[in-house]
Amino acid sequence: MMDAATEPDLIARREGSAGIIRLNRPKAINAVTLEMFRDIEAALDAFEVDPAVSLVLLDGAGERGLCAGGDIRALYESSKVQGDLGKVLWREEYILNARIARFPKPYVAFMDGIVMGGGVGLSAHASHRVVTEKTKLAMPEVGLGFFPDVGGTWLLAHAPGEIGTYFGLTGQTMNGADAVFARFADVVVPSDKLPLLREVLTNVRPGTLAAEVTLLIHGFATGETAGPVAARQAGIDALFAFDRMEDILAALRADNSEFAQATLKTLAEKSPRGMVVALKLLRLARKAASLEECLVREYRAALEVFRSDDFREGVRAAVIDKDRASRRSRPRWWRHTLPPSAPTNSCLTIQDRNCVEEWTWPTSHSSASVIWAGRWPPIWSRPVTS
Repeated sequence: MMDAATEPDLIARREGSAGIIRLNRPKAINAVTLEMFRDIEAALDAFEVDPAVSLVLLDGAGERGLCAGGDIRALYESSKVQGDLGKVLWREEYILNARIARFPKPYVAFMDGIVMGGGVGLSAHASHRVVTEKTKLAMPEVGLGFFPDVGGTWLLAHAPGEIGTYFGLTGQTMNGADAVFARFADVVVPSDKLPLLREVLTNVRPGTLAAEVTLLIHGFATGETAGPVAARQAGIDALFAFDRMEDILAALRADNSEFAQATLKTLAEKSPRGMVVALKLLRLARKAASLEECLVREYRAALEVFRSDDFREGVRAAVIDKDRASRRSRPRWWRHTLPPSAPTNSCLTIQDRNCVEEWTWPTSHSSASVIWAGRWPPIWSRPVTS
């Protein structure tokens, strides 16, 4: 048997009647690399056709969490040299996100500890999503000069009221019960019961139905359905009900409550460009017919953001130098404030550039075929419409 030092970054194996997918980079809180996404895809290929596999179970190695996100350092280095890692990684990742959402067998995700960014994409689209009292779930991308992706705009847009807008723009952390309330998870299970739940799931009979798996999981659940954020929904709905960042910020400034002023301070640390784009994508997601539609839109936006100074600056400050505490070395965003025109047309100009991509959504993993082709103006030079 291999020890922890020699095991691969992605462990895929069958345990009883369960196909296990374990993220195995505990020192990096299981941050996911391109190779790991490809290994997950291969594992799902095998588990889908194996009659001995009744369900898939996703978990993370170590005590800190399921997954802290994608390999942001590698993306940062590629962006600096105008590489194509973003184009390749996000394409494969987003296809995988959609496949997970439509996987024909029960897909159970143990969302214990830290679950962020790419980790949300691997878990929150699952058919059975289990959080614990240790869960810390967040989509903090706006603080990196980016926006909630991996289908995050679809998930956030389907949260109650403006809860998703609040979490998407602020990047605030959800606990387990918050995640259930925001519809990112299904049940809270005490972390000390996960080993027993795992044992039960690995011993289900062949052909076990999704409804049966639901009943098994609910047998371990606490019954919690609402966390601290639920008590603030009325206020959040009033403050974040607008389609322009200018109006959201004005509402927060006009509200003297401690919550509103703390939220305003949080937003002041985010990328102005990232907030505008995130809000526009969230509003478009409300009208979207499918997760795939949102992923297509996110991919187009991601390609433009990947080339931007804000993305590199946000990653530098938060991940590379980790210097946000220093006043002189906080992220130097492209604009320190939102220009008057930005909230109106939801656009900012980077430079005169065309984005030319062609992507055919694989019909084997999706109910819809989506083809990207053509000559697009940069996302920042016009509103995002499709």
